Amino acid sequence: MPNQDTIILIPARHAATRLPGKPLADIAGKPMIQHVWERAIEADMGPVIVATDEAEIAACIESVGGIAILTESDLPSGSDRIAVALQAYDPEGKFQSVINLQGDLPDLNPNAITILAELLHTGHYEMTTLVAPASEAEIARPQVVKAAIAWHDTARAGIRTGDALYFSRAAIPTGDAPKWHHIGLYGWQRDALMQFINLPPSELEQSEKLEQLRALEAGMKIGVGLLETAPGGVDTKEDLEAARQRMAKG
Repeated sequence: MPNQDTIILIPARHAATRLPGKPLADIAGKPMIQHVWERAIEADMGPVIVATDEAEIAACIESVGGIAILTESDLPSGSDRIAVALQAYDPEGKFQSVINLQGDLPDLNPNAITILAELLHTGHYEMTTLVAPASEAEIARPQVVKAAIAWHDTARAGIRTGDALYFSRAAIPTGDAPKWHHIGLYGWQRDALMQFINLPPSELEQSEKLEQLRALEAGMKIGVGLLETAPGGVDTKEDLEAARQRMAKG
């Protein structure tokens, strides 16, 4: 059953830097944004809203019975985009648990969304996110964000959980300790999201080009759930072709 205070928002920007127009890229006969929307619906956590700057993306979602909200194209981040859409859809503040689901994960397992929400509903965290074990190739790539985690001694509902200490494009921590691939999905307490978007970009955020560091520098506690593998994101033409091949087999 869906939690009555949870909402899922999917930011979808048409003018992506590395792959413009990717939300509407065809994968297995459907636009990518539709695949992501369907995964969110399958999670059954609450309403699913696509926040976009493009009328064609909004029309795509509305054509399959979904809800889309048009936002300004010049918003500084996906977090700002979902905050604008949240206020437009729910000005009364009914939904206090917010899931920010990236629009470029067409074959995401809906269970990942459930983990984000369940961690959020413990009340221990302002934010929640996910990691998976990083391969040697991923460790070497600055495009793959790594996370330093203080893991808890006991699992929660069979999922290993911990507290985020830091995020970096560098291979952290040094030495033989395991490296964790950060998956850029977030759960937010609504008040924390609104606080976050009103904070100026922080020094570490600007250095690493990672906005979640702004939250850590502001003293927010970020809970982390562990997945076995990271979902395949789509940032480049090569990623898009790989996603098409995966979903053709599925």
